[in-house]
Amino acid sequence: MTSTPDFSFEEAAFARGLTYVAGVDEVGRGPLCGPVVAAAVRLDPLRIPPGLDDSKKLMQARREALAAEIMARADVAVAEASVEEIDRLNILQASHLAMCRAVAGLAQAPDHVLVDGNRLPRDLALSAEAVVKGDARSQSIAAASIVAKVWRDRIMVDLAQQHPGYGWERNAGYPTKDHLEALRNLGVTPHHRRSFKPVHHILYQDQTISR
Repeated sequence: MTSTPDFSFEEAAFARGLTYVAGVDEVGRGPLCGPVVAAAVRLDPLRIPPGLDDSKKLMQARREALAAEIMARADVAVAEASVEEIDRLNILQASHLAMCRAVAGLAQAPDHVLVDGNRLPRDLALSAEAVVKGDARSQSIAAASIVAKVWRDRIMVDLAQQHPGYGWERNAGYPTKDHLEALRNLGVTPHHRRSFKPVHHILYQDQTISR
């Protein structure tokens, strides 16, 4: 039996006297290229868009429609961590950096943050709680997951036009069969994460061959 996210985490925070509660989620930890994107969303309890759910469970058209509704009805901020930051920090720390940037970008600073996952960003200097599988449990986190997913997918479509052949408009940079084959045949772009094994191995092999 599948469940849909509700507003119980937010209401529990309200019951503790907290008034401005935001949900935070990131998208793009698994791809071989492109930034990691995080969104922070504070929903208006009286104007919650119907149908919020984990972005992965929604069809693209529904995700995009919901993202537009969320942007119109809520306090929303989106932030990124670049490929260079991912390679320098590691993907977990880069995703946490993007989350902190998103929270900092909200129009009003929240007094509590619901973070998807089992770890809190260490630089998030305010009241927060980690919610495992939060995008399927909290409407605020679900909203953040939808906005982040739509935002990142659009970035990858734009990058696909600059670097055709990798299928980023379809695979969003994830290591699909066609992406890996293109990586071997076309080589590594400036948008690929050099610290990720498939990319690193191709670079390493190229350096070995050239010697």
